[in-house]
Amino acid sequence: MEMMSGAAMVVRALKDVGVKHVFGYPGGSVLDIYDALYVQDDVEHILVRHEQAAAHMADGYARSTGNTGTVLVTSGPGATNTITGIATAYMDSVPMVVLSGQVPTMHIGEDAFQETDMIGCSRPIVKHSFLVKRAVDIPEAIAKAYHIANTGRPGPVVIDLPKDIVNPLEEHPYVFPENIQMRSYNPTLKGHNKQIKKAIDTIKAAKQPVLYIGGGVVASESSEEVTRFAELLGCPVTSTLMGLGAVSGTHEQFVGMLGMHGTFEANKTMHNADCIIALGARFDDRVTNNVAKFCPNATIVHVDIDPTSISKTVSAHIPVVGSIETVLEQFFDRLKDFDKSAQKENLAHWWEQVNQWRATKCLEYKLDNDQIKPQQVVESLYKHTNGDAYVTSDVGQHQMFAALYYPFAKPRRWINSGGAGTMGFGFPAAMGVQMAHPEATVACVTGDGSIQMNIQELATCLQYNIPVKIISINNRALGMVRQWQDMIYKGRHSHSYMDSLPDFVKLTEAYGHIGIRVDKPEELDDAMKRCFAEKDRLVFMDIRVDQNEHVYPMQIKYGAMDDMRLSKTERT
Repeated sequence: MEMMSGAAMVVRALKDVGVKHVFGYPGGSVLDIYDALYVQDDVEHILVRHEQAAAHMADGYARSTGNTGTVLVTSGPGATNTITGIATAYMDSVPMVVLSGQVPTMHIGEDAFQETDMIGCSRPIVKHSFLVKRAVDIPEAIAKAYHIANTGRPGPVVIDLPKDIVNPLEEHPYVFPENIQMRSYNPTLKGHNKQIKKAIDTIKAAKQPVLYIGGGVVASESSEEVTRFAELLGCPVTSTLMGLGAVSGTHEQFVGMLGMHGTFEANKTMHNADCIIALGARFDDRVTNNVAKFCPNATIVHVDIDPTSISKTVSAHIPVVGSIETVLEQFFDRLKDFDKSAQKENLAHWWEQVNQWRATKCLEYKLDNDQIKPQQVVESLYKHTNGDAYVTSDVGQHQMFAALYYPFAKPRRWINSGGAGTMGFGFPAAMGVQMAHPEATVACVTGDGSIQMNIQELATCLQYNIPVKIISINNRALGMVRQWQDMIYKGRHSHSYMDSLPDFVKLTEAYGHIGIRVDKPEELDDAMKRCFAEKDRLVFMDIRVDQNEHVYPMQIKYGAMDDMRLSKTERT
């Protein structure tokens, strides 16, 4: 039996669960763990400049790979600085383990230096948490944490490690569990046969069905099966913000993203459907608009591995608890004799209607010879990355423009904060993606407000040579805030203009990277080409766009799915 210190156990257990990268920042309570990291080469540590960025880097790493991201921070402010990142991962069901230092066990509760109740602080925004009080329990706690984080509905797990249990002068037997068994944690994978039969009978009888997919399809690695299911049914497919790429954005059956800034055809299709097949989506408020008016004629089949997400906001007529991949296998078994040609004829009238809505061309916009439009920026990004980049975003208008104008063809290519709406997420998330995929093209679509929230990570990129491309859609304002102020507050722009922006090119160069400023439409394509020609360098593109451009379509508050503004002057 191997004997080792608690600090060495932490590092060894991380290796044994398959961790390759840890994102973190050292401090007093975790220095013993950092010393244990120093004497080995199996687990690489990435030194960030702020703990929030460590959480977002681990998040982007996890979203782009499906593997659990790992964070290591010290006690007190080091731990609490990760809270926003933990909440972001929790809202979007991202697997993450946060190892936080803690004061020695005998001082817990005494308000010791840099003591914070990390378990209490994080409890509402984690899937589970551990306060480990004995060194011998470290391997099992870490094994359980990674099991919990990345099974069932994924989510973040916190492990709080008091300083005395990682003492390098005390050695203990190291036993890593071969199997994880937790009586209270057994996610349901297989759908109930009776509910499966009901679902299939309803789907077969539907005249106007729609397949509504969410982030659960991405998380469950079910993209191919869902695409096959969609093609078998021959029905329209729509996606939440988190589900983009699970079915290709260029697929002929895909009608676009739905919801607050969804396409006209997607929202009309949902509103008029007689059967909604929801896979791994949670009917959140950014989709439904007024729940009382939501899809009044639809029978809802809701498939989700998390039973608490079913009927939480919108009642499901046919709930199916189970993993998407397993439930789809059950669906396929009952659809072996399904007649695709008869189904095509059955849905011909439905597709005729859907294509009439498509003909509205709700994403068209007017070009300006003097000012760059935000939509142009995203379209140029798509062109110069051949539609094959990993794209992260911050939160705001630029996020919606990216979601609407960059058709994602693959899952795990669109990385954004959907549930929490975290400004400052996009840049460190892009760094995490780049660490996971060093040869890939990674672009962060951001704004002049969001980018400044974690801009200090330009130093981390220089230290580790992380060549992400920052596409800053600079409108000199908090764009989405200003848009709402235009629409709701009669144009009273209370604290939404950014009147003292830095020279982003000079700032980027000061950090040792390449900065490019773009002011005119005719400069955009050449600048974008130059940006992506720099394969091994970080490039910051400061693109000055039309300050008054709004994101459309946009649902009308308190309305139905299809109550929408199509432009500043046109409403449905």
